[in-house]
Amino acid sequence: MEAQNRALIIVDVQPTFCEGGALGVDGGNDVAERIADFVTDNADEYEYIVTTQDWHIEPGDHFATEPDFVDTWPPHGVAGTPEAELHEAIASLPVDDQVKKGQYAAAYSGFEGTDAEGQTLESLLRAHDIQAIDVVGIAESHCVKETALDALRAGWPVRVFSDLTVPVSAELGEAARVEMDEAGVEQLDSGDAFGFYEEDDDGDDLDEWTAQWLPDTP
Repeated sequence: MEAQNRALIIVDVQPTFCEGGALGVDGGNDVAERIADFVTDNADEYEYIVTTQDWHIEPGDHFATEPDFVDTWPPHGVAGTPEAELHEAIASLPVDDQVKKGQYAAAYSGFEGTDAEGQTLESLLRAHDIQAIDVVGIAESHCVKETALDALRAGWPVRVFSDLTVPVSAELGEAARVEMDEAGVEQLDSGDAFGFYEEDDDGDDLDEWTAQWLPDTP
């Protein structure tokens, strides 16, 4: 794989979107743990790692007492509450920046957010000379999809790791995957992110490859 300045965007991995949260998604806590393991193993592959968070103060009609769960939602990700903080599995990771979004309006894409100094996600990525972007997080059908599509529109090649995200529902997840695929977002398992083979516990895969292609190698 050609060396690139690659960024990882971890989208909205917050208690509010995990089991027990205001908009909890089934599998959210497991995804948080898998992302943490992935970053622990692969942080050196990334020039820049950034998180996004829903951080709602007064988001207007994004909140509703009788939400339709399409354009309006129950209160969630309320700024300053424990539910809006990063999931505990993510909070301890070596993250370079944190972007918050949706303070005064609905915001699904991380590209609608800013850091503590008011810099947009796009400006932060360009400041680090990022050449390619990977996206993980919650939920695949909403904020992950919109963040990936915005990154693509901004000119970056984008990958979404399907095992490091989870949709609101199976149906919405399928629709999101089709939309991303048609737009040109690459979707793959995180185990295939780096390198061209998976070595088993005994290293037999490498031995078999060597024997097949380099038979005279001692």
